[in-house]
Amino acid sequence: MTESLHMTAGVEHQDEPLYTLEEILQQPVLWPTTVARVRTASEQLNLTRRLSRVRVLLTGAGSSAYAASSVASAWPGAMAVPTTDLLVDAERYLTGVGAVISLARSGDSPESAAVVDRVRTLHPEILQLAITCNHDSLLAQSGLEGLIVLDPRTNDRSLVMTGSFSNLVLAGLSLAQPDIVAEHTDSASERARTLLPVIDKGCQRIAAGIRDRIVVLCSSPLLGWGREAGLKILEMTAGRFPVVTETYLGLRHGPMSFLRPDTLVLCLLSSEPTRRLYEVDLIQELRSKKLGYLVGIAGAGEHVSGFSDVLPAVLPDAPDDLRTPFEILIPQLLGYHLSLRLGLNPDNPSPEGVISRVVQGVKIHSASSNRPGTS
Repeated sequence: MTESLHMTAGVEHQDEPLYTLEEILQQPVLWPTTVARVRTASEQLNLTRRLSRVRVLLTGAGSSAYAASSVASAWPGAMAVPTTDLLVDAERYLTGVGAVISLARSGDSPESAAVVDRVRTLHPEILQLAITCNHDSLLAQSGLEGLIVLDPRTNDRSLVMTGSFSNLVLAGLSLAQPDIVAEHTDSASERARTLLPVIDKGCQRIAAGIRDRIVVLCSSPLLGWGREAGLKILEMTAGRFPVVTETYLGLRHGPMSFLRPDTLVLCLLSSEPTRRLYEVDLIQELRSKKLGYLVGIAGAGEHVSGFSDVLPAVLPDAPDDLRTPFEILIPQLLGYHLSLRLGLNPDNPSPEGVISRVVQGVKIHSASSNRPGTS
């Protein structure tokens, strides 16, 4: 990949970052605390029984919506709906739902508490729970039937969600599949602490060569990972690197036109053999068409052909629907190093206030009693 001079010319460095890198690197230490907190809360609230026979809807906004999607992929019968959709179209999604679980870092986004009120008004019988990183949030004070508060260190001070995202996903997964998630978390924590220096160095190297656009590829159980990966890069670079997130099979259906020979294509490889075959086919096709600088995320030491570079996956052999909180480290660090390369501060990569840590400007409107077309 070649350097694009127009990307960095004339950019003055902002204040030095204080939080983002620390919040990324401390995640492996916090993962076991999340599993323990969820286990304790689940026992106190009797959640195993209360959630076992109902349809669960998981919700959140932005990164928390992608966290909800990641959890739903591992929870049979569950679905994920962003609060930004649920707030304005609740009737469509609540039919047959027995429990709503809200995921939030700050819990102070206007939609968070408003969704709780909306669900309560429409269906007071629905069990409402929340998982949050902030015990003082509006969401935590909204009269929920159950609240799980994560370690305060997960409440990222940086604008971008990093540790909060992985731990919110892990907390939801710990409700969905508590035993297997606990088992994988211990090994993920140990492996990630070992691999982080290698991952960080690799992301710094790759970030130095990205020219102007990025594609993130994954298979469907990891689509929440892929969307969050793309968002992290967009946020930390103030949108200066266009990003497309797709599945391997979906790329051929139009989005492949986005690729150029030097486009970074970040490829998370599946642990499931059949999915992996489809992924390898697509990688070989891109190679034959000379499209993309292909970077694989795969098992350390695993022989993978077709890639220009390979970064080590944290849990390459775990079920795909459990891998999101652990494999998100790579796009987080990639976004971080791209932000520094552009002279931005990853703690606040939007100095002009285009985006903010807690969403502002959302006016909550009272729901109309009449549907369109009725009197």
